[in-house]
Amino acid sequence: RLHLVTWNVGTASPPPDVTSLLQLNSLGPTMDMYVIGLQEVNSRITNFLSDMAFDDPWSIFFMTVLSPLGYIKLSSVRMQGLLLLIFVKHIHLPFIRDIHTHYTRTGLYGYWGNKGGVTIRMSLYGHTVCFMNCHLPAHMENTEQRLDDFEKILEMQFEGENIPSTLDHDHFLFLQLNMAKKKEAFLQDFIEGPLQFKPTYKFDLYSDVYDTSEKKRKPAWTDRILWRVKNLCQNTSKEGKFSEEEQTISVTLNNYISHMSYGISDHKPVTGTFTLELKPLLSDPLVTLNPEGEWSAEHNVLISYSAVPEFPSSAWDWIGLFKVTFRHTNDYVTYAWVEDDEVSSDKDSKQV
Repeated sequence: RLHLVTWNVGTASPPPDVTSLLQLNSLGPTMDMYVIGLQEVNSRITNFLSDMAFDDPWSIFFMTVLSPLGYIKLSSVRMQGLLLLIFVKHIHLPFIRDIHTHYTRTGLYGYWGNKGGVTIRMSLYGHTVCFMNCHLPAHMENTEQRLDDFEKILEMQFEGENIPSTLDHDHFLFLQLNMAKKKEAFLQDFIEGPLQFKPTYKFDLYSDVYDTSEKKRKPAWTDRILWRVKNLCQNTSKEGKFSEEEQTISVTLNNYISHMSYGISDHKPVTGTFTLELKPLLSDPLVTLNPEGEWSAEHNVLISYSAVPEFPSSAWDWIGLFKVTFRHTNDYVTYAWVEDDEVSSDKDSKQV
């Protein structure tokens, strides 16, 4: 189960509570993955420089909420006010690999990152999955500019890298987009759930009242979640279920709602909860670890490890020792470099 969040936070600080936003009080199954896309995170120069050296307040906030529940921050990418975060349950970590991040600027003719897109892609149980968070020019008069910018983002993400282009991933989900799908060929494969909530922009702060300022902006559904499954045979049921002929991939949208109780910005957050059923192409962990002997803090310890043949190690790989309550992949106590398969022996099991 995946829970996606898109929220233009308008440079505000995190709210006191996000229980309803993350559906933490839900009686149903817990989420396996949270994907959180934020726009207009405070990017004033003093804040941005501090966030580059340390985790930003929003990342810290979500880690504080989700880490005690068994989630770790798998990856994140930031471009000025755009932030994309992914949290997963520990149980899925051995089956996630090839994580890459990217960003594309479209503001000021591509030189400024106040507008654009940020992306995280990965291999999940052997299937390629890509998440994108976009912030594009607002208002009716900029419709063509939004289309041009999004097409540019799709073309430039991961350009020149030895990984699939954005639209070549098996699953592709993106946040914060308001487009004329019917008119543009490159958008017609994207799917969106029914808009059964009120426009999410523009509100007076801390209220459910639409803009009462002199500008009186027209209410609009600017905060959206769309998705695409590659080579999808789109046989659609009333429940919003889409499946491939081979039945290796099934995507079901469980709910698609706005959250009117949050008033820290002039946008209301939108969430989508999905059931993503995959026929695993990988059934065994890529790496197996076996502690040797008894472990104690007073002595050096030894660990044996082995990797599947199609997953050779390199000189950049390492094994980390983490506390049980670790919050992200860099939250290690210590680490050791592993052997490079290209220069080491062919032993099935190695030690560090």
